[in-house]
Amino acid sequence: MAPYRLMGIVNVTPDSFSDGGRFLAPADALEHARALAAEGADMLDIGAESTRPGAEPVAAEEELRRALPVLEALAGAGLGAELSIDTTKAAGAAAAIEAGARVVNDVSALRGDPAMAGVVAASGVRCCLMHMLGEPRTMQLHPRYEGDVVDEVKAFLEERLAFAVAAGIAEERIMLDPGIGFGKTVEHNLALLGRLDELCTLGRPILIGTSRKRFLGVLGARAHGLTEPLPADRRQPGTLATCVLAFERGASIFRVHEVAAAAEALAVAAATLGADGR
Repeated sequence: MAPYRLMGIVNVTPDSFSDGGRFLAPADALEHARALAAEGADMLDIGAESTRPGAEPVAAEEELRRALPVLEALAGAGLGAELSIDTTKAAGAAAAIEAGARVVNDVSALRGDPAMAGVVAASGVRCCLMHMLGEPRTMQLHPRYEGDVVDEVKAFLEERLAFAVAAGIAEERIMLDPGIGFGKTVEHNLALLGRLDELCTLGRPILIGTSRKRFLGVLGARAHGLTEPLPADRRQPGTLATCVLAFERGASIFRVHEVAAAAEALAVAAATLGADGR
């Protein structure tokens, strides 16, 4: 068994930064999810509300209208991939779990809805708690940290982990995500990736989501002597580089758009580092 897991991204939104609108129709989302599973996705993360910088909130009813048909179809498709729901709303999580989701990926780390922790605890599903500075609408407006970004993110994740356990969620069912690109500058993102091993001391699996993020476009542009960030569809090399580096530093779950490429890159990294990833 590989020492890492791949989470394929299935956005059923009209305004995602990376593929806005392409998979909004349930039939298109199902076809895309099938392709990701065939490429080796261990999990499929269904998101019906964009969390890109500047994104506006979506009502729970609209989120469910977008996500539930896709989840229900995937649950009956026998793809062999675990289903995840990317939501901050307890009602959305509860409905998704009933439809077959076994992971709740909450970018608010159980802060967005006071009922979310109870839904996750009662259901017995796994969850991912992510660090985000502010909210999607404002998180990239001059993000600043009082001290060291890695120390602050680690303290936040430690506190949210303790909160989740106190709320009745078994510790072994919790994953942690430093929230690359969520209220961070290029330098913040690089510091978190470079010192990811410090977050691994929290004792829970670390999920990394760098796929197609803007900071990769900035770094890629610098490499080519350009002033404007590379577009999302030119950020795959940077995505793969960060996945490999994060794996070497202890991350074990990778949320990506291109599963096949990530699977190949991580397989080479794992073989180079040894079967146990170290």
